[in-house]
Amino acid sequence: MEMIQSLTPVYAVLVSLIAIIPIYFSRHNPNLREFWTIFAAVIKFIIVLSLIPPLIKGHTVGINLFQILPGISFGFRVDLLGLIFALMASFLWILTSFYSIGYMRSLKEHNQTRYFICFAGSLSATIGAAFASNLFTMYIFYEALTLFTYPLIAHEGTSDAFRGARIYLIYLLGTSIAFLLPAIIGTYLQAGSLDFVSSGLLSQTMNSEAGTLFLTIMFFMYIIGVAKAAIMPLHSWLPNAMVAPTPVSALLHAVAVVKMGVFVILRIVLNVYGIDLLSRLGIATILIYIASITIIFASVIALRQDNIKARLAYSTISQLSYIVVGVCLLTISGISGSIMHMVIHAFSKITLFFWAGAVAVSLKKKYVSQLNGIGARMPVSMTIFSIGALSLIGLPPFAGFLSKWMLVSGALEADMLIIAVVFATSSFLNACYFLPIIYTAFFKKLPEGEETTIKEAPLAMLIPMGITAAITILLFFIPGSLTYMVNMILQGLN
Repeated sequence: MEMIQSLTPVYAVLVSLIAIIPIYFSRHNPNLREFWTIFAAVIKFIIVLSLIPPLIKGHTVGINLFQILPGISFGFRVDLLGLIFALMASFLWILTSFYSIGYMRSLKEHNQTRYFICFAGSLSATIGAAFASNLFTMYIFYEALTLFTYPLIAHEGTSDAFRGARIYLIYLLGTSIAFLLPAIIGTYLQAGSLDFVSSGLLSQTMNSEAGTLFLTIMFFMYIIGVAKAAIMPLHSWLPNAMVAPTPVSALLHAVAVVKMGVFVILRIVLNVYGIDLLSRLGIATILIYIASITIIFASVIALRQDNIKARLAYSTISQLSYIVVGVCLLTISGISGSIMHMVIHAFSKITLFFWAGAVAVSLKKKYVSQLNGIGARMPVSMTIFSIGALSLIGLPPFAGFLSKWMLVSGALEADMLIIAVVFATSSFLNACYFLPIIYTAFFKKLPEGEETTIKEAPLAMLIPMGITAAITILLFFIPGSLTYMVNMILQGLN
């Protein structure tokens, strides 16, 4: 596969970093500050879009900026897996930026400039990891994302906010320094390089029993080190981070943080270890069962949550492990379903978090028990919520049906009927914690004394959530572009 030397991926990373400067100097002019935010988001997306033609033709695009040691460089190489992640993140940044403007202004939030600066930095880190050519570069941006999002978690400035941010930092920095970094060093000692390889960087290194043990230990160090994937028991940072403003929660759950976690696991499985090596080692099966426990336990916990964002947080923990299980099945349908679910979950879940913010802004409600009859007051918002929820349950004609179908097919291809049952059970539990919200909103009466006038969210919030909901339907009927790129990724793994 030919690599076209180009600075385009560097520009994609830099555009939002550079935007931090005018955002800061426009801090006394909110309209201008937010113009720079939107402008940078659109330019970033256009740059990422420009990378589609050469990649569809079978090329990669990138450049090595400088070498640290032999086999270790700081550089970028865009392949289709990274492109899918970057397209998703950069497009959702545009929508989240518009939504943030409506949210922050409606609630008259403090420190809005710091908020938009950290948001821009977070997206640079996300695109940097998506386009990283090797483990070293990816690690730099993985850590940068943690640091950029820390002030966003602590944004409210309350004791709960600082506690949630502290837990966030301890979990994510602690695990990455203690486990992910040593695993990367171990990979370099074993392979003499940190570059991603389509068949797996380490695929030729298993030549002794000692090597087998070393590779097995290192694999689980990688998994523990990527706490952003929120596999139990390394998940509690995520519910604690829900003290952040709702657009930040959307960033955490759909655009960047947790998606960075599962993206890194996809890289480790496919491009560091490779399908053949993991099949020979047999260790992916262990992770399948650990992640399956996460799928079920997190779904059960979600059932008990009255706080809307907490329910959505545990739903995210469960759904992330779908992606982990799918890729670890090491089957065509499993890997396809895993990559597709990374995208489809992003659009479905961000729709639900946008809805949660709309309810908080318009009706000042934060708990499921407060939602009686709100469908009469927020009919558009509740319809949008219903679309996102039904997609995550996995019902047609919503995109979640496609990825879940492929994941179940992948489990059957791997002769793991029990995992197919896990997916089916989880979908049933998804219905148990989402459908009561829909029923409560549309079929129960408003509490006595509550006014019946319609009070929808501001258009700056309503339009982005309408777009993400529409895409979850569109991806069901027209999934061709996504499935085409996923099939190209699979062909490149052979």
